Amino acid sequence: MDDLRSVRKLYAESIRQKINLRSEQLVRALAEVPREHYLGPGPWKIMRFVFPLKYENTPDANPAHIYDDVLVALDQYRDLNNGLPSAVAGWLDVMNIQPGEHVVHAGCGTGYYTALMAHMVTESGRVTAIELDTQLADHARTNLRSFCQVEVIAGDATRYDPGPVDAIFVSAGATHPCPLWLDSLKPSGRLVFPMIRWAVGVAGWGVVMRIERTQSGFAVQWLGPCGYYPCFGAIDREADRRLGEALVKSGLTDVRSLRVEGHDSEESCVLHGNGYCFSKLDSV
Repeated sequence: MDDLRSVRKLYAESIRQKINLRSEQLVRALAEVPREHYLGPGPWKIMRFVFPLKYENTPDANPAHIYDDVLVALDQYRDLNNGLPSAVAGWLDVMNIQPGEHVVHAGCGTGYYTALMAHMVTESGRVTAIELDTQLADHARTNLRSFCQVEVIAGDATRYDPGPVDAIFVSAGATHPCPLWLDSLKPSGRLVFPMIRWAVGVAGWGVVMRIERTQSGFAVQWLGPCGYYPCFGAIDREADRRLGEALVKSGLTDVRSLRVEGHDSEESCVLHGNGYCFSKLDSV
């Protein structure tokens, strides 16, 4: 067990150095949360983020094999994985999660990254974990039962209203920002979510965006490319088409703000949708 604790610490430090993590709370969480607890019994099927993507088997059931920057299969037949640590940790880092905050994890899967958030908010905070797949939600509820600050909801994260929250992390792809997520953010609240093109039956590819509620609107930051399965309540055919055009034209890298007030499309509009517009203009 002492050896495994050392492995986790090395894993946390390797992720810190690889992506220059700023949050000490997140680094401690990576070092303390037992990833194997959320993955089912080993041996495991793992995938390194090197194309062509393919699974490989761990030599045995030693948990040390999954303390690496690898995807781990939750359901290989659906290509459903526990996410890449360097990618997910990087996105959690820019959420600036603090002790005592109320955080929502939409698409919590079996709960590993939810557990990291629970460590970050501490027992003085709250994490509302939402999962549409009832079987995964049951696993998450069991896996997270030691965290008094976590509530697991089996439901649709685009419809379940968590009340005012400090941060929302979405682990499923959307073609547009869900109005409920925006409405739920407190002042200075942060939303990190993937915007993807969705090809039916497979994961979609797109970009991860960070949105923060400001005094007069929403500031936006492009975080990087991603691949995710869809958040079905936030998939819209017309939004998908417009997102595709914007990704081809600029990749959304030049977006600075999100406008939700009605206005005609203008030169500063990068992605002008129905009830939302990603703009080059800065948010005040």
